[in-house]
Amino acid sequence: MNTGDQKLKTGDQRGGAPLHVRNPLWLAPLAGVTLPPVRRFFSRLGAGLTHTEMISCMGITHGNRKTAGMLRILEGEGPVVLQLFAPDVSSLVGGAGTALRISSEINAVQFAALGINMACPMPKVTKRGAGAALMNAPDTAFEMTRGLKKLGLPVWIKTRRGEGERPESLSRTLRFVEGLVNAGADNVCVHGRTPAQRYEGRADKEIVGEAAAKFPGKISASGDVYAPEDVLDYIGMGCVGVMLARGAVANPFLFRKSLLALGFPVSRECDDTFNERIGILLKLSEELKAECGDRLAVVLLKRFLGGVLRGFPMSAEARRAVGVVTDFYEMTRVLRSFAG
Repeated sequence: MNTGDQKLKTGDQRGGAPLHVRNPLWLAPLAGVTLPPVRRFFSRLGAGLTHTEMISCMGITHGNRKTAGMLRILEGEGPVVLQLFAPDVSSLVGGAGTALRISSEINAVQFAALGINMACPMPKVTKRGAGAALMNAPDTAFEMTRGLKKLGLPVWIKTRRGEGERPESLSRTLRFVEGLVNAGADNVCVHGRTPAQRYEGRADKEIVGEAAAKFPGKISASGDVYAPEDVLDYIGMGCVGVMLARGAVANPFLFRKSLLALGFPVSRECDDTFNERIGILLKLSEELKAECGDRLAVVLLKRFLGGVLRGFPMSAEARRAVGVVTDFYEMTRVLRSFAG
């Protein structure tokens, strides 16, 4: 286990420098959640790396203003992986190139890596031939990896366990990961559920561990990370990193607890009094309002409130009081009323 805030290196020198991160706990891409203020919020809580939402390369190429707005990087967050999805190589590479050009114009800090989503199981994505559908089109997936590698940044892939019973599933998973690594992927995050499972059932951690053993230094993990013990399991299997998703939304301080379990130092910024937690929420609310507007600030703050206040006697009352509020200023007034 780590005993200091050392830099961890992922990737190699092919097509660009490796990506350096503070620790092996990373915020996974989450639709409608991993907006810039949320990413910075988790960076302050200890995330060594974050991801953008899954961004459509077609939307970028066609000049969609909402899509372009998703490319913002705020001061104090990072490193950030730009997570993209596309159905074919030309769309992916063209969209990525446009995204990097826009980023260079609007951001002081640039993306640390380019990610390809080959994991999303939702029909609105897979019907377009993107997301987890690429697991059934391996030649396209591998060519995408090679094409993106030419842009000079580390390439990170997010995928899933292969379909089928365990022996077949393991074989499919390892073959697909091997092709991605041979094509130049610097990191492959394997989610332990099949596309057919979507987000139901249990993630197969052992298959993720088998991939980590076969491709040392290349595999990170995702799936059923709800406690520090889950992080320790994956790291113990040889994964170079663990991506926190729904578990982090339910309990944002899972980053802090897991870092302590791994032996990393944790700053005192996120102390454990009820008033300090209210202060954290108020700071997040103001940042969300500034970047995303009143309505989205209310929606996202409600989503994080339960996890931030978890374990305090007044948390249930605070959740009920905020839960009926729809106005941003009323929400912050209600929150302040709980501060002593």
